[in-house]
Amino acid sequence: MKKRFLPIPTSCFFLAVISYLAGCASPEWKAYQGKPYQDSVYHGGPQKIPGRVQCAYYDLGGEGVAYHDTDAVNNGSGRLNPANGTYLNEFRMNEGVDTSYTKYHDQIDNSPYDRVQPPEGQLYIGWTVPGEWFNLTVMVEHAGVYTVDLLYTSNRGGTISLDCNGRPCTAPINIISTRDDRDPIAWRQWHHWNVMTNLTEVTLPKGKSVLTLHIVTGGNMNLAWLEFRPKP
Repeated sequence: MKKRFLPIPTSCFFLAVISYLAGCASPEWKAYQGKPYQDSVYHGGPQKIPGRVQCAYYDLGGEGVAYHDTDAVNNGSGRLNPANGTYLNEFRMNEGVDTSYTKYHDQIDNSPYDRVQPPEGQLYIGWTVPGEWFNLTVMVEHAGVYTVDLLYTSNRGGTISLDCNGRPCTAPINIISTRDDRDPIAWRQWHHWNVMTNLTEVTLPKGKSVLTLHIVTGGNMNLAWLEFRPKP
């Protein structure tokens, strides 16, 4: 007996397309309690795509909501960078995510071993460990496919991945090591900056979304920004 295949009504197809473009978040994710970062310096709300998404502007909401870190101490702000009343040294120092910023004294972040020289005072997330993650609320101008670049350092390589609204939008992404054995200063292996261009491609819906960056393997990475550009 022949099976009959009923045509899908145009209205149903249209609703499915609209649902996809609006994002496919689970009911639990729609109840997400994190909020876009803002402070006395940054008032921008959700970070804009196309554009650069600053990792250090991860969401407000705390451990288990906006991020997961393996310890509750910020190893950068307030520790490596002593609390001295300045914005950069005390940036988010009471949160568990480890943050710091690029420095030009003693050629810390502007050494001849950089593949790309970052701007002085560039905030970044560091001391990364597999299993850690953080959320970034973004506002996407147009639905579509975007290529992603990354400003980072990694003294031994590793992998990261990205989720969009609680669902994976990339496979694990290989991060190339920036180690350079010609550098005679051992600790500076954590400060050889590079930009990986066309790191991955992601499909994003129009409007507000929450991206989650996962540290999958390797760790020991400094992550400054992700730049999203419409795929040509």
